[in-house]
Amino acid sequence: MELKQAIYGRRAVREYTTAAVDEIEIRQIIDAAIQAPSAVNQQPWLFTVVRDSALLSRISDDTKAHMLRNSQAALASHHFQTILNDPNFNIFYRAPALIVISAPAGPWVVEDCALAAENLMLAAHEAGLGTCWIGFAQGWLATPDGKSILKLSAHETPVAPIIVGHPKSEAPAVIRKPARIDWV
Repeated sequence: MELKQAIYGRRAVREYTTAAVDEIEIRQIIDAAIQAPSAVNQQPWLFTVVRDSALLSRISDDTKAHMLRNSQAALASHHFQTILNDPNFNIFYRAPALIVISAPAGPWVVEDCALAAENLMLAAHEAGLGTCWIGFAQGWLATPDGKSILKLSAHETPVAPIIVGHPKSEAPAVIRKPARIDWV
């Protein structure tokens, strides 16, 4: 797959088959992730892979409860309140794997992890896998309980929770707004 095809074809996938993503595939997309640039070449990232469906369901339930208690966006949005109160809604869309990219607290770790995340998502797309960055999970995963589940230390920050799986179908293209470019 050409780079341009990967960039233009990658989509947020929210429907997955039940097929597992094998360890070799996960290692390959993580290897692509670590090719990302990082500030001062620190390469601070840590990848936590969760493939246990019961644990993914538990994290989903704990995250929903956390958001309903603490998230201004959830409290202000009827849509968010509805889905977060739905016991059948799984924030990970029942994907078979979650990869959380974390790093020790410090300057530029969010940017470093985001760059690694984009590489991971593009590599997954090239491999025929679907991904979606699950912003809902970020708040709870950063709590002491969330860090404990991920076996992160208190000084490590989970930045990019990305689900990975085999898409049920091809996600449709999303119309993009024209770039706003200011020439100065």
